[in-house]
Amino acid sequence: MDWSSSLQGLAGGILIGLSATWLMATLGRIAGISGIIGNLITVRPRGDSAWRITFLLGLISGPMLLMLLGGNLGNVAGAPGEVIGQPAGGVVLMLVAGLLVGVGTGLGSGCTSGHGVCGLARLSPRSLAATLTFLATAIVTVFVVGQLSGGGA
Repeated sequence: MDWSSSLQGLAGGILIGLSATWLMATLGRIAGISGIIGNLITVRPRGDSAWRITFLLGLISGPMLLMLLGGNLGNVAGAPGEVIGQPAGGVVLMLVAGLLVGVGTGLGSGCTSGHGVCGLARLSPRSLAATLTFLATAIVTVFVVGQLSGGGA
């Protein structure tokens, strides 16, 4: 077992939980990324954009700062020296997948961060149903893609 990765995951989870709690405690807002971005783009209430932009800049700048300081994001590419790696199915598949995620986020009235982190913490039955649906869909998708690619999941 790689304790370093486990501790990094634990630290990341704690930071996500603290940031979600801070946002709820200070602004009364849920840290759901789809809602933060969606309302920034479609709904522009006066004085409501600054925290959304700051939140999004933090999401982007945190990993960038870590990389600039020589930190490790974890090798999710599977090859030394790569951080993310090449798309498994090409750009068109990535665009289709992104659109499907967007449609699912709209149908589910939120995303995994909103329902899975914030909604479950508030004991929301709707968020429990959404999170279980996300997980079941992910499990089925991994299985089907594994079968189609010949890898067997």
